Amino acid sequence: MEELVIRDADVVDGSGADSYRADVVVDRGRIVSIVKEAAAAGCQRPKARRELDAEGLVLSPGFIDMHAHSDLALLRDPDHSAKAAQGVTLEVIGQDGLSYAPVDDRTLGEVRRAIAGWNGPGDDVDFDWRTVGEYLDRLDRGIAVNAAYLIPQGTVRALAVGWDDREATPAELEHMRRLVAEGLEQGAVGMSSGLTYTPGMYAKDAELTELCRVVAQYGGYYCPHHRSYGAGALEAYEEMVELTREADCPLHLAHATMNFGVNKGRAPELLTLLDDALAGGADITLDTYPYTPGCTTLVALLPSWASEGGPEQIMKRLADDDTAERIRHHMEEIGSDGSHGVPMEWETIEISGTGDPALAEYIGRTVLESARLRGESPWQVARHLLLADRLAPTILQHVGHEENVRAIMRHRVHTGGSDGILQGAKPHPRAYGTFPHYLGHYVRELGVLPLEECVAHLTSRPAARLRLPDRGLVREGYRADLVLFDPATVAAGSTFEEPRVLPTGIPYVLVDGRFVMEDGRRTDVLAGRAVRRTPR
Repeated sequence: MEELVIRDADVVDGSGADSYRADVVVDRGRIVSIVKEAAAAGCQRPKARRELDAEGLVLSPGFIDMHAHSDLALLRDPDHSAKAAQGVTLEVIGQDGLSYAPVDDRTLGEVRRAIAGWNGPGDDVDFDWRTVGEYLDRLDRGIAVNAAYLIPQGTVRALAVGWDDREATPAELEHMRRLVAEGLEQGAVGMSSGLTYTPGMYAKDAELTELCRVVAQYGGYYCPHHRSYGAGALEAYEEMVELTREADCPLHLAHATMNFGVNKGRAPELLTLLDDALAGGADITLDTYPYTPGCTTLVALLPSWASEGGPEQIMKRLADDDTAERIRHHMEEIGSDGSHGVPMEWETIEISGTGDPALAEYIGRTVLESARLRGESPWQVARHLLLADRLAPTILQHVGHEENVRAIMRHRVHTGGSDGILQGAKPHPRAYGTFPHYLGHYVRELGVLPLEECVAHLTSRPAARLRLPDRGLVREGYRADLVLFDPATVAAGSTFEEPRVLPTGIPYVLVDGRFVMEDGRRTDVLAGRAVRRTPR
């Protein structure tokens, strides 16, 4: 007898088609049968060792978070309710060009310092891997939800070239090509870049094109955090479209939005650019989070020349008064490349976390607010925080526009991604609320998307981008990564004031046919594993 029958569910199958009522039978991690309208038809109903009454609940495929920063959280936090409670059954990590494989001992230490604001310092993690394959094997020991990995181009460059702002030599470029190929052979699904983060931002288009050619050969995709989301945003998007066209590589635009005052109301221009490229045969998708503020690290706002050489060199430049004044001038008067070419608006920069608890008084305030309270300039506050916290502060950046968010989420190649940083005392609520916020706020309350279409954005579309042949739909033979939610009550619990509150209206989540959420509570099941690239 099969393990589980989910009885009388309203199935939203992930295809975008209308919902239907059915009994869904699960056994050994797969959907083995779907009996539509069984009760109404009077036919014999399927039986199983366990029956779950799903009356009033929607059954859909598990949600796929196309942009996650859980690279260490999956290892250090077996509970991982931040994602499991949202109905997320698969996360794509290795984002923004910086993560922890492939590395050597030197690069690992540098990367840990550089992205401590994203993932913490990692002192509580045993870094017993160096290659992509070894990292995926580590995930296979058991995690809360599944995870796919993107090779981080910035980490690859740090390993092969270092943190200097210069072109790679032919030998270094060949080394990077080999590292990308090895990572894809070991199971990575593509490559990411952080082109406003060092050292990935030092790569010219020709270098990126060569690496994307390798990605394309293995059937992966390129996921860039491109060179600007502010001044020059459209040009930066166009650069990525042209680069991947030249490399014949699929493109997935990370946290695609149009931010800062210069881009208010300009989402239609981005969508026209994408539609024209799609009409010309380009293979493009994108992800967004359903909020207006962004989230990153304070050090990321510095001009690229100030970050050359890595974390220790940044600290030395900040400690030198003359160099620090040059940094301020670029940030406040010119607009640094780290802050997307827009002169700093300190009133939009809210400190969301610090590594040192002694600096907690700054959390929840903008840099401008703290400056006024202390009788200092905003740059004095920012510089002090960077030095005192050794580059670790995280920030919320209040620079988005609601009309842009809504326009982009309606697009036919849109998928959902949280871009959720789980570190800090006051993280962005998207880390705990992205997927229920789509379903509750934008579907039920605002009607921006029909329910069936929104679920497709969060399930089958990302599964197709990841080339996963048996995920993203409620279909017989597909993996039983499933979520049951109440469409009348599903909502994000997290807010900017209380960002770690779990959502409501998602009582059941299954990974590989096993309950990771049951009656709204996290179980002790660790059914997640690494999801490796499907060979062509």
